[in-house]
Amino acid sequence: MKSRLNITLLLFAVIVLFACTGKKPGEKSNLKQNVKFEQYMVEGQLLYQQHCINCHQATGQGLGKLYPPLANSDFMLDNMEAVICLIKNGISGKIIVNGVEYNQAMPGIPRITNLEIAEIATYIYNSWGNSAGQITTEKVEAVLKTCE
Repeated sequence: MKSRLNITLLLFAVIVLFACTGKKPGEKSNLKQNVKFEQYMVEGQLLYQQHCINCHQATGQGLGKLYPPLANSDFMLDNMEAVICLIKNGISGKIIVNGVEYNQAMPGIPRITNLEIAEIATYIYNSWGNSAGQITTEKVEAVLKTCE
């Protein structure tokens, strides 16, 4: 009787586990990827607060006509590689964001690591209505090789 109870409890635990993950038995779980994504988001937010928030603001709306928005930014969404490069190297000169011209230099963060760039990029590309998914360190590394 006791072993039957143990088997029943084990079966119940397996059913609950799969019900909570939304996966059917045999389906591969993305739990590890989800945890990594959440870690990138948390670390990215901290790095954003340290390096970016003064100009682009907590809401990602930018600062008037001085600094462009990141929220709903056509430039950012259409130029992910350029954004990755400018996080590290900065940018100067005119850019057009959502039809508005900005001409304020943005300093780069030369000592930032590829992981930190991936975390910031993941944060900004998944905040304020953006939803690009995780930006990997492999993507950052490949893009940085193409920066001018």
